Amino acid sequence: MILGLILITALFIFGCSGNESSSKEPATTTVNAGLVEIPLNSITDKVQKFDYNAKGVTVTYFAVRGSDGKVRTAFDACDVCGGNKGYEQQGTDIACINCGKVFKIDGLGTQNKGYGCWPSYLGHEIKNNNIVIKTSEIEAGAFRFA
Repeated sequence: MILGLILITALFIFGCSGNESSSKEPATTTVNAGLVEIPLNSITDKVQKFDYNAKGVTVTYFAVRGSDGKVRTAFDACDVCGGNKGYEQQGTDIACINCGKVFKIDGLGTQNKGYGCWPSYLGHEIKNNNIVIKTSEIEAGAFRFA
């Protein structure tokens, strides 16, 4: 009887503790020949953050699918207002943790035009069902996290 109550309580606690996306592990990245590869089928409409060690500096970047199915990648940093405080997802938007400015995920993946806060641009290509990012580009963005 007591064991049954413990089991039911545990199932309730773990089954109701937050949304499904927060319990998923981020996709696994592979680094090879100067490229980071992320399996394309592992990217969803939930922001996934990744870390890369750029000569001792931890650089954080993210990938997410827009409503059009296209993948967006960006550094988890802003050149203008918040350095590496990063961004957090709010439904189909992403918000700056420093200033609170909110952006549509569908608009990400472009260079900042100088209008203020914007997730720092990180280019990528799609090859062989992978998102491919040059490690040299990640390393060049390490100043945002130093």
